[in-house]
Amino acid sequence: MLGRTPMFAEEWFSLFIRKKSAPPRYSELKCDLILMTLEKLETRILERFPGSGLSQVCGELRQVGAGVQQLISRLQQPIWIVRILVVLTILALVFLAVAVFSASLKQMSPQVDGISDFLQGVESAINELIFLAIALYFLGTLEGRLKRYATLRALHRLRSIAHVVDMHQLTKDPAYLLVPPDNTASSPARTMTAYELARYLDYCSELLSITSKLAALHAQYLSDTVVLDAVNDVEQLAHGLSGKIWQKIMILDLAIPNEVSKDK
Repeated sequence: MLGRTPMFAEEWFSLFIRKKSAPPRYSELKCDLILMTLEKLETRILERFPGSGLSQVCGELRQVGAGVQQLISRLQQPIWIVRILVVLTILALVFLAVAVFSASLKQMSPQVDGISDFLQGVESAINELIFLAIALYFLGTLEGRLKRYATLRALHRLRSIAHVVDMHQLTKDPAYLLVPPDNTASSPARTMTAYELARYLDYCSELLSITSKLAALHAQYLSDTVVLDAVNDVEQLAHGLSGKIWQKIMILDLAIPNEVSKDK
């Protein structure tokens, strides 16, 4: 599947059709504000559950978010080295193709013997033009494919963190608060109250939400269908995992409403 990658001509053309307006405040995500929210969430988790594994996951997500911020700043800037090399290579290929085509015409004109030889020459020229067009397309989309590769690597890491968050809430089952537990030797330790469990699950849901927002930042600054599909996958994953968490929170809220409804 070939995604639509940004071309040089699109950027020049957009200068003539883009209307000047004030910088958007609420129509796009701001990476610095997301990181600020993530830092506050980490502080809340540390205050509520000091030394917990979830707080360490939040700290790692904050580091990943800082890397996303750096990546986005690079995505917004052209890769001038690649562009210069691509332009020089394209000019060299075009010059070489024109030179070869001109030499072929000079050699062919006095030696053409009938329509069959002429058609063979035309077919050879068309094949060369096709290969030249493929080479030009490959070079013209090189910058976009490099940015796509870096973006997909960052999205893969966010997808992995979403799964790690899900692992942390996996054993946080509210059933042990509703019925007397029948523990075995391998049963996980469950010492949280209903209020603490609700807060823990809520923090997991917030982490998944922030993870999906960090993923959405990539599609905001890179017009590429492959990247957009990868972002949608991360968002759907986070939404599905968060739905499971909220099912547990609803069970707690319905079964023990007075404990769960305390102030955060």
